[in-house]
Amino acid sequence: MTIRVLIADDQVMIRDGLAALLSSDPGIEVIGQAGNGREAVEMAGRLDPDVIVMDIRMPEMDGLAATAELIGDPAPDADPAGIRPKVLVLTTFDLDEYVYEALGAGASGFLLKDASAADLVNGVRVVAAGDALLAPSITRRLIGDFARRRRHQRPSPKATAGLTPRELDVLRLIARGLSNAEIAAELVLAEQTVKTHVGHVLTKLALRDRTQAVVFAYENGLVG
Repeated sequence: MTIRVLIADDQVMIRDGLAALLSSDPGIEVIGQAGNGREAVEMAGRLDPDVIVMDIRMPEMDGLAATAELIGDPAPDADPAGIRPKVLVLTTFDLDEYVYEALGAGASGFLLKDASAADLVNGVRVVAAGDALLAPSITRRLIGDFARRRRHQRPSPKATAGLTPRELDVLRLIARGLSNAEIAAELVLAEQTVKTHVGHVLTKLALRDRTQAVVFAYENGLVG
């Protein structure tokens, strides 16, 4: 199935370059371009993209605010079955506060603009499939920061009380960055069984996606 992508960046040359790059992949269709976060929110409502490649620093509404509006808790009168797009944040700014804010807003991935063309295409595919993606340098620093801040914290029994021992194992491996196939190999399970466990973990902990699962695991001392 073709992945429908909306690009949001305030620089026309950047937008056009990203559109040309992504459109060269036969499995990706660029359906629109937005010049700021407000336009991205409006166009997403009309065009129903699968993935939004979102810049951070934009006029009128930045990418973090747009992501929060697109991915945050739906309005009381919204359709609960409505499918919200995945957001892949793409920026030149390798700053920790942006990473935390992007993840908190609901972004599924975070890449720097110096990433290769192959990394960007792969990033779109990864987040479209429901997985989390962080640039390797960001992942190392994010994990290191959590480790420093939480190294004396023990796992919270209350936070994970609803999970089975196997689901806890799966959550820990998600936090280590393993894919479903890698988790299956680690635990000697069928990949479909792992997928079911991941779904149970996200549902029981009321998490949107694997990115939030990673943050949850570190915040609750499940991984050190």
